[in-house]
Amino acid sequence: MAVVIGDEHPLTPDLALLFERHTADMHADTPPESIHMMDKGALADPGIRFFVLREGGTPLAMGAFKRIDAGHAEIKSMHVLAEARGRGLSKAMLDHLVAEARKDGFTRLSLETGVQPTFVAARALYARAGFEECPPFEGYWDDPNSVFMTKILA
Repeated sequence: MAVVIGDEHPLTPDLALLFERHTADMHADTPPESIHMMDKGALADPGIRFFVLREGGTPLAMGAFKRIDAGHAEIKSMHVLAEARGRGLSKAMLDHLVAEARKDGFTRLSLETGVQPTFVAARALYARAGFEECPPFEGYWDDPNSVFMTKILA
């Protein structure tokens, strides 16, 4: 079946499993003060573009980016269901987010992720895509449980 990534509203009812799993993963081994995820209501903000990857109509992954300023955006809530991992869907979603951020005129895309073993694969994916570690940005602090990464899109 074909995989399709499209703009969607985060409050769409059939996305509940994605949000449940994402929330569980973020709380699994990260101290509460270091969890920087946005809930689905916050992702409905007009300054955020939210995308869902579907296969045969079934939502398997999500990702978003939030406008920081005219040239800078932040990746938020990127998640692929565990049973769909290992198929390149994370790369497909990340490539889509980068392409859409470029189309929207952003010249820099940044992210925050964890240092815990749960996030090893994500950090490797971001590094392969050209993201490099950077200092904290836009409201973050030097948190020992966080890794900050950025990529110039220009």
